[in-house]
Amino acid sequence: MRTPPVPRPPTGPARTEPLRIGNASGFYGDRFDAVRDMLTDGPLDILTGDYLAELTMLILGRSRLKDPRRGYATTFLRQLEEALGLAHERGVRIVANAGGLNPAGLAEAVRELAGTVGVPVRVAHVEGDSLPVPEGYLTANAYLGGAGIAACLRAGADVVVTGRVTDAALVTGPAAAHFGWGPGDLDALAGAVVAGHVLECGTQATGGNYAFFGGHDMRRPGFPLAEIHADGSSVITKHPGTGGVVDIGTVTAQLLYETGGARYAGPDVTARLDTVRLAQDGPDRVRVSGVRGEAPPPTLKAGLTRLGGWRNEVVFVLTGLDIEAKARLVREQCEDAFVRGGGRPAEVRWELARTDRPDAATEETASALLRLVVRDQDAERVGRAVSGAAVELALGSYPGFHVTAPPGKGAPYGVFEARHVPAGDVPHLAVLPDGAREAVPPAPVTRVLEDLADPPGLPVPLPPGPTRTAPLGRVAGARSGDKGGDANVGVWVRTDEAWRWLAHELTVERFRELLPETAGLTVVRHVLPNLRALNFTVRGLLGEGVAAQARFDPQAKAVGEWLRSRCLPVPVALLPAPGAESETGAGPEAEPGAGPRPGAGPRPGAGAGPVPGPGPVPVPVPVPVPGPEAQTAPAPEVTA
Repeated sequence: MRTPPVPRPPTGPARTEPLRIGNASGFYGDRFDAVRDMLTDGPLDILTGDYLAELTMLILGRSRLKDPRRGYATTFLRQLEEALGLAHERGVRIVANAGGLNPAGLAEAVRELAGTVGVPVRVAHVEGDSLPVPEGYLTANAYLGGAGIAACLRAGADVVVTGRVTDAALVTGPAAAHFGWGPGDLDALAGAVVAGHVLECGTQATGGNYAFFGGHDMRRPGFPLAEIHADGSSVITKHPGTGGVVDIGTVTAQLLYETGGARYAGPDVTARLDTVRLAQDGPDRVRVSGVRGEAPPPTLKAGLTRLGGWRNEVVFVLTGLDIEAKARLVREQCEDAFVRGGGRPAEVRWELARTDRPDAATEETASALLRLVVRDQDAERVGRAVSGAAVELALGSYPGFHVTAPPGKGAPYGVFEARHVPAGDVPHLAVLPDGAREAVPPAPVTRVLEDLADPPGLPVPLPPGPTRTAPLGRVAGARSGDKGGDANVGVWVRTDEAWRWLAHELTVERFRELLPETAGLTVVRHVLPNLRALNFTVRGLLGEGVAAQARFDPQAKAVGEWLRSRCLPVPVALLPAPGAESETGAGPEAEPGAGPRPGAGPRPGAGAGPVPGPGPVPVPVPVPVPGPEAQTAPAPEVTA
């Protein structure tokens, strides 16, 4: 028997009790059961879902070309088949950006579903993000803020679907509606932006993809939620009994993810990340406070997608002896075949990954991988011309010739471009449950975004002492990602002593030295003392962005782990004693300013001068399976 719904006035006075906002999706293709689990595992007021990434808009654009009624995340509808009734019974409102390119279409589909399953919900949507699409492009959308969502909730909506809004808007909108915030409540809005940024990637806030993953049950981490308070402060936590962990480290890692300098700009407010204060508030609870806000910029970010050309890939397996000679032979043979076939593709990249070991006990560990990637505007030049060249070598090339998969005919790849448009040119609209269309004005006060200078002075360096050559990751955590063609690498440490070392040691020059692929690129370092963190932006490392798959790791997801694996002289006083910690670095974390971590002092018997290091770090084994966002072919149910 269905319980009666919780009465909810369409409008009402602002409230003061904390608002519990959960997240059940960090990308299109995230854990399907998360929506149901978040509704049944504990209390919530709002359940959000982030379904859109840069590449997702491209894929939805191709979906819409085939059927103008689509262009939204259909997985969301399937999740609602069960969750709509659960949310209604528990009085939980749902806010998701699953509308993609067609929020009105998704809203109508939700109403049809509600009628089918017999759940009387009020559905609203937000639109206006769609911009005129320039010639040669597939989609063009502005990133809206949370004010349209707030208007829908204030009008009594149970379900709000949007198109392109900022990820944090899924939190700022409900919080503004609940507490009655206006555009001038900058500090409160900034606090909600920070909470929204922590939640937007789902389990990355609860221990997923976390550098120090040892010591916690990470087999199935729970999804995060935030208890938002009227002043914008929050507590990041998760439902009791779910897997994973929420501590200062997991929250710090997510705060650094795909941000940059101290000013984190959005359409609602510019949040000052250099003012964020984190404190452990109990098991799996981290309090976020002190966030200051500034007026948002007068422009909105807009994302445009287009088809960039065609791409193909072949991975040759080279086994046993004479790896370099075998690689040289197959390269010469393919290059010759390109010429004989009528033309070399515009871009040809070869990369040999020496995953082989001498005298190996298994064939797989005796093998190296030679990766060929080609791109061209002409589909024929990357299609049969490449796959045919590879296949025809099967009986006439190096000994042991084989490839990881049959060569395909190639696939189109996309390009994402970011621009900025005047906020006043974007018709932000809230379409309320009764069908009324409420215009949402742009922010009344704006401030042109300028980079914030690093804080004056760095912490006092550690006094000279013995060092040992060790991987950076024995002391520091990292998380990396992408912003268009740029890579972002956030690095943080867990004690004040380690921060005194890191701030002086990991300069731009040292960063380039450790990651030689960045040597010829512009690298910008941002200092965030409150988080004991450095955030690096590497311009152009990803070429034309994730959709173009310019690199082995097209989203830079593992650049941070690569950096952590690199060796440099580290003060012995900062390194864990042998056997004191696992290789994953699990261990206690002190709040900034809390003094030295227990046991962090010099070990008895540590001598002066460098100590021999542990030897070369194993080369990461490349796995030719791109992440969800790296898919170029339309995959309606699995993308990000």
